[in-house]
Amino acid sequence: MTEIPGVSYVMPVLNEADYLEKAVTSILAQEYTGEKELVIALGPSTDATNAVAERMAEADSRIILVDNPLGRTPVALNLAVRASTLPIVIRVDAHSEIPKNYTKRGIETLFRVNAYDVGGLMDAKGRTPIQRGIAAAYHSKFGFGGPAYHSGAPEGPSESAYLGIFRREVFEEVGYYNEEMWRAQDWELCLRIRQAGHTVWFDPELKVGYYPRDSFKSLISQSLASGTWRAEIARRFPEGKSLRHQVPPLLLAGVASGVLATAIEPLVRASAPVPVRIVLNLVKTVPDVYAVFALIAGLSSKADGLMDKLLAACAFPAIHLPWAVGYVKGRLRGAAGTVDKGRVK
Repeated sequence: MTEIPGVSYVMPVLNEADYLEKAVTSILAQEYTGEKELVIALGPSTDATNAVAERMAEADSRIILVDNPLGRTPVALNLAVRASTLPIVIRVDAHSEIPKNYTKRGIETLFRVNAYDVGGLMDAKGRTPIQRGIAAAYHSKFGFGGPAYHSGAPEGPSESAYLGIFRREVFEEVGYYNEEMWRAQDWELCLRIRQAGHTVWFDPELKVGYYPRDSFKSLISQSLASGTWRAEIARRFPEGKSLRHQVPPLLLAGVASGVLATAIEPLVRASAPVPVRIVLNLVKTVPDVYAVFALIAGLSSKADGLMDKLLAACAFPAIHLPWAVGYVKGRLRGAAGTVDKGRVK
């Protein structure tokens, strides 16, 4: 890399009044000497998001606003990418704060390993006890399992990339975000990049501060939508199937069976054959065993203090079980029309 390329940051925004200004500040404060612009695609927010964005755009000519009346993330991203002009495209998020060296490090990695998309670690954190507990669950391998960008992994080629630092020409070669994929559009784009023979790369030194949902209700809604769209990927693409995605549905079946066995066993205790009673008593333990594992994972998480660790333990079922319900629904019926009701007002 002999010249310092300019960077277009693209950000989809919907109902982010509480987070937008801090996220934008972290972008404009990047220690990177190349030209910069930030394109914000504004959805139909019901809070003060648009007013915050307009005030910042008036104060800084590098901020460009585009309208996204549908409010869908892939539509927003495509509008922002098409409105941008510089050779490097970096996806950013209003719930994220990028460290000052993020752009410099990411672009260096992009050219160092000859990648076409680079992503880093989602460094979840919280402002409130519940959000801190949820953030600790994000970091735990018990929470999300495989993805490197949640729990970390060595640097190397990756299936997908969190957010993404792209060479602009990749969009011209493989196409833009698939607007049918209301969620998981980043995974689908990375699949096309890899199918074109290019590298998607994970760099754990790229740590992005991310604020997850701040209530269990919104976390459940997010998990339900995420599971449904993950199932849509499995329906559409052979590469989208993974054995680890079968674990939450099996867990759901076990917990549901345990609850049912707990209700049935007292009713048949006197009349059922001994083998049936033994099976029912074994199945009854499944929810308790899962609760013990969740508690152990919460207590051993990176959360600070007992309260945050206990809240992390509570976050695991709010992640696993709704995700499993969504996954089963998505495999059976597809994900068309599924939205995260924790965000869409």
